[in-house]
Amino acid sequence: MISEEERLNLALADIDSVNKEDPRLVEVDGKPYPTELLYSVRMTEMLHWFAPHASVQLQIAARGQHIGRWNSPRNSFPMDRPGYLKWRSKLKLYHADQLSGIMEKRGFPQTDIDIVRNLIIKKGVKQEGEIATLEDVVCLVFLKYYAADFAGQHEEAKVIDILQKTWGKMTDRCHQWALSMELPESVTALVKKALGA
Repeated sequence: MISEEERLNLALADIDSVNKEDPRLVEVDGKPYPTELLYSVRMTEMLHWFAPHASVQLQIAARGQHIGRWNSPRNSFPMDRPGYLKWRSKLKLYHADQLSGIMEKRGFPQTDIDIVRNLIIKKGVKQEGEIATLEDVVCLVFLKYYAADFAGQHEEAKVIDILQKTWGKMTDRCHQWALSMELPESVTALVKKALGA
């Protein structure tokens, strides 16, 4: 009889196996990593830091948040607001379907699969429970690893707007963690501007 921990580890390995196929590489410390594999590992590390007692379902949702994302590129939809929203909706369903298939293969009960699907598509009250925790982790990963690059590619006014929207998605506890977290200096300065400090 396989234990829940073994089943979880197999599912996480399956997610990593998919994300290793990402043809888009990013260099970290002189080594190339598939983009979504790196993102998924960062999500897991942040979850363990922010919510060390996270459920199995939340751990799978965090690791698989962007599973196979390169298969549905942004430019495959119109490059306007409606196109963006349609792309995001399709992505959520795609990621949920991918994770459902992995969990079914590994013998997870349907109740667990349904919980992960709801976490990925954000079905429920976003400001409560595990959906809020997942959103917090997404925001923390963005601030720590991706906000600096984003800021370098866009005008400051747009960056400030995105940071304000990101802050609005976070719980009060996450605000405290973000302010205590070591961030790139440029991001810290922009966060202060976004918060009117």
